[in-house]
Amino acid sequence: MGTGRRGRQAEAARNDVRLLEAAHEVFTTQGFDAPVSAIAKAAGVGMGSLYRRYRTKEELLQRLCVVAMERVVAAAEEALACDDPWEGLTRYVRACVGNRAGALAPVAGTIEVTDEMWRTSRRATELADRVVARAHEAGVLRGDMTTLDVSLLMEQFSRPAPGPPSPYHQRARERLLTVALDGLRAPGATPLPGEPPTAEWYEGRWEPGP
Repeated sequence: MGTGRRGRQAEAARNDVRLLEAAHEVFTTQGFDAPVSAIAKAAGVGMGSLYRRYRTKEELLQRLCVVAMERVVAAAEEALACDDPWEGLTRYVRACVGNRAGALAPVAGTIEVTDEMWRTSRRATELADRVVARAHEAGVLRGDMTTLDVSLLMEQFSRPAPGPPSPYHQRARERLLTVALDGLRAPGATPLPGEPPTAEWYEGRWEPGP
């Protein structure tokens, strides 16, 4: 019985991974109004399996947000383990863009933010601050660039390209990301306009709208 239970648990875990991957793809390419039936179909599971794990679309989106931020945490930890501050920063940015960490930003303000989401976000921000501070201290990151600037840059590059997936989209994104990363290097040729974004504004996007 123990072996059978472990087998069912393993299968449930695999189903959950497929559901989350499918949900991320469906929501970020078809929009957040996409039906959950499209997610179940893409994941190759029944609607019953989906609803046993996530009772509502909001619960599914909340879990997706946590997973995205957990990946940001992992990317930041790997960046801090890198001896070279600039290499660590660029690896962090590339990993987050590769995971499309900011692709769920449009859902801000439309779902309730759970305690787990806030905790994971705080941890991700803390580590990102350390990645950026280390690059500043080494003199390799332009002085007017903040952690939030870096996060917003990654958010822009996390958006899906229009049309069906294509290797041309990936190559174009890599080229432009390389240009953007060069723009982060100190000292920076052109001063950044305006005041830097604030944490209050950034987090305030997740407050429910009127």
